[in-house]
Amino acid sequence: MKKKKQKSRLDDVIKAMRRGNREGQQEVLGPGFHSTNRIHRSKKTYTRKQKHKSDSDY
Repeated sequence: MKKKKQKSRLDDVIKAMRRGNREGQQEVLGPGFHSTNRIHRSKKTYTRKQKHKSDSDY
C-alpha cells in the first residue's frame, strides 16, 4: 500500500511540474504550440512565398 501512495505522489509532482512549465511557456511565447527544436533551412531552399524571398533572388 505504501508503494502505491509513493508512486501516486511522484506522479502528482511530475504532473504539477509539467503543468507549471507549460503555463510558463505560454506566458513567454503566447498561446498555442511552439516547437523547441526547429529545422535549420538552407538559404538555397526554394520557396514561392514572397515573404521568404530576398531582393537578390529576383
